[in-house]
This record gives sequence, C-alpha cells and structure tokens, in this order.
Amino acid sequence: MNYLLDTHTFIWFVNGDKQLSANAKKMIESKGANNFISIGSLWEIAIKVSLGKLKMNVPLVEVPEQISKNGFQILPVTFEDTLLLSTFPFHHRDPFDRLIIAQSFTNKLTIISKDEQFKNYGVIAKW
Repeated sequence: MNYLLDTHTFIWFVNGDKQLSANAKKMIESKGANNFISIGSLWEIAIKVSLGKLKMNVPLVEVPEQISKNGFQILPVTFEDTLLLSTFPFHHRDPFDRLIIAQSFTNKLTIISKDEQFKNYGVIAKW
C-alpha cells in the first residue's frame, strides 16, 4: 500500500508519541508499505520549529536521517498538485493540509491522518 503521512502523523511517529493510533503505526510499519512525506510537511515543520510552536524529539537537522532510517520517501510538489489544489472548496483552510490532499489525488496515495476534514474532499484517509 502507498501512504502519504500527514504532518502530525510523521511527527508523532518519529517522536514515538502515544497520540499516534495503533492502526496508523501498524499501517506505516506494515511490510510492503511505501510511505511518503510531502516536502510541504517538512516546510510546515521548519516553520513551526522556528516559531517555537513545535518541539521535536530529534533536532530538525536530523529529520532527513529519520526519513531515510524509516524508509520514507520525500514527495515533491508539482504544478499539477497546485492546479488541483486551486479547484478545492474551502472545507479546510490549512494550506499544508490542502497540499497534502492534492498530492494524495495526483499520486494515488492513501493519507494517514487523524484529521476528519480530509474526507470532505473525497480523499482516502485512514487513522
């Protein structure tokens, strides 16, 4: 299965946070799972760390190592993603979440997210 981790899903996984559901952890760690992290999520993390709104258990500089160590792949943003995003209704105003939703469609990925708003876009999201 091909998964796109929402930003909080990635953070909770890397931090070993108990807020990550057992099902989400199982999906991420399942044999044959291809897990992607949006470059938008990394941008969001960097912004929140720099503003002091997010504390990571690992320094920001070590996030690429965590991505590699866990076999995750970084998903770039394409023009197709931005075009699709521009057509979305505003069920959700968070620009990073809207980008993740667009990327899930253009790359045919299931999102792993606790955010119930994602389903308003018709995307496949599991928790």
